[in-house]
Amino acid sequence: MTNQISRRRFAKLTAAVIASSGMLPRALGADDPAPAGATRPAPHNPDDVLRELLVGNARFVEGKPTSPRRSPADFRELAEAQYPVAVIVGCADSRVAPEILFDVGVGDLFVVRVAGNVVSGAGASVKGSIEYAIAELNVPLIVVLGHSNCGAVEAAIKHIDAKDSLPGAINDLVELIKPAIAQGKTEAGNLLDNAIRDNVLVGVERLKALDPIIAPRVREGTVKVVGGVYDLRSGKVSVVT
Repeated sequence: MTNQISRRRFAKLTAAVIASSGMLPRALGADDPAPAGATRPAPHNPDDVLRELLVGNARFVEGKPTSPRRSPADFRELAEAQYPVAVIVGCADSRVAPEILFDVGVGDLFVVRVAGNVVSGAGASVKGSIEYAIAELNVPLIVVLGHSNCGAVEAAIKHIDAKDSLPGAINDLVELIKPAIAQGKTEAGNLLDNAIRDNVLVGVERLKALDPIIAPRVREGTVKVVGGVYDLRSGKVSVVT
């Protein structure tokens, strides 16, 4: 019993140090992985989580990542349960790896990736995955993450202008991005950049209004939905909402 108490005290002290150092709070204690069916931790404040994600991204941009919790032992500690603190709805692009660009470890993020990071019209598999994280895992933050030079958005622009279509389901994907392109054309600046940003905003607004799980929590302030754009050259994530 004395050993257990000491370990708990050590875990609390460690959590305090992590919080003060600008790292995301760890899902589980270093020596006390929660058994299956254990009570999950109290939810984190979504603003705090977003701030720490951006702090992690700043470390990545500066070339000073801590690359936390990525060893086999860290994976084993989470074998029975997971407690992620954010959902990232990102593009399937091979250059966009949320855990790396936010400099977080295993268990921190619940990642849903689909080409063009589309939400509206994406179907039950995408929206259901996001809703699962909110309803079952108590995640307080959703980030719809686009990125510069997005091939899916670029393809949509190209084929809208050419008034042709792409083979198979690729054409269906392009159709989902068209509203963002239409909006981007009404704005000053580069059309691709505008459409990438607007595509993120379309996803954010769709999720904020998504009943019956996400919208009520957004209204009561327990869940926050934001958008971000990741610059492939600089590595920086800019919040766009």
